[in-house]
Amino acid sequence: MTLAAADMSWETFLEQHYHFRAAMAQQPENYLIVNETRDIEAVHLLGKTAVIWNSQTATILNGDLKKMAALKDIGVKSMILAYNDIFRTGLGQLAAANGCDIGLTPWGKKVIDEMVRFGILLDLSHTGSKTANDAMDYMDETYPGVPYVYTHSVPAGFYKDEPNATPQGCYRTIPDDEALCAVKSGGYISPTFTEWMMDGIWPDNISPAQAADMIDYYVKLVGVDHVGIVTDDMFSPQLVVDFAKANADMYNDGGYMIDAFNKGATGNGELAKILAAITDDLWARGYSNEDLAKIYGGNKMRVFAQVSEGKPPEQFLQEYPQRLRLRQELEGKFFNR
Repeated sequence: MTLAAADMSWETFLEQHYHFRAAMAQQPENYLIVNETRDIEAVHLLGKTAVIWNSQTATILNGDLKKMAALKDIGVKSMILAYNDIFRTGLGQLAAANGCDIGLTPWGKKVIDEMVRFGILLDLSHTGSKTANDAMDYMDETYPGVPYVYTHSVPAGFYKDEPNATPQGCYRTIPDDEALCAVKSGGYISPTFTEWMMDGIWPDNISPAQAADMIDYYVKLVGVDHVGIVTDDMFSPQLVVDFAKANADMYNDGGYMIDAFNKGATGNGELAKILAAITDDLWARGYSNEDLAKIYGGNKMRVFAQVSEGKPPEQFLQEYPQRLRLRQELEGKFFNR
């Protein structure tokens, strides 16, 4: 779940965190904040929903790197350096699409240093290509073996040959080479099923097969051990659509997003509605239950365990089958959802 984005401040981050936590406090039987990967397994037995915090901006630091320790204690598991626009850390995808990507800044490197120090995962979604590549180079050179990820990014290569594709494509997609670099670090890539980003298609209601196509594209590109699943589920995308249409100058994309909205591409493939059908589709394509267990959470848990808990991926992979069997046995005896 996202806490703060764009140019939001520390104070806004705390306010958002408070409101989410206050709502969860009204239903403690339904939610569990994830501190380690075993909490994710525990919710299956408890019949709860696991909540993992992500921040889509480094501006919440308010220029104070010491706040990274507090973010760790609050439970933030991943952070984005630059959300679409121009920031002290570097540039986001929208600014880069407009020809203004200066790359990772010295401040951006310091932010990465603190993220690695406190075990917060570097998320390169929304980040301009030069800034993202600079960040990946910096991670590889300075912190070899520490993974970084794209938590919700659409594959540009999948849509580039669509008959109705735009010349430049959607600025929120990533090229194959960036996906491959993240995977080489040990990270993962998750597509988002956000309809307006599906260049040349812009469906008014994304189908399970179209969502499965994105997953399958990434699996064929990087392998099943490095793909996740996610959705930009905003509960009600209409609020975002209305805001974007009323503030089009804030999205300097030549009208791309508004045009897609006007074509009906306003949804985001809510998993609660389509995950079962996605599963059927992937089974029909030959995916095994073991493959789906990796895509639906196992790959992310491996990376979270490595970055947040300091557990080597080899150790996690050795332990995970036994942990899975134990969970299934306990579910059979005590499951009470």
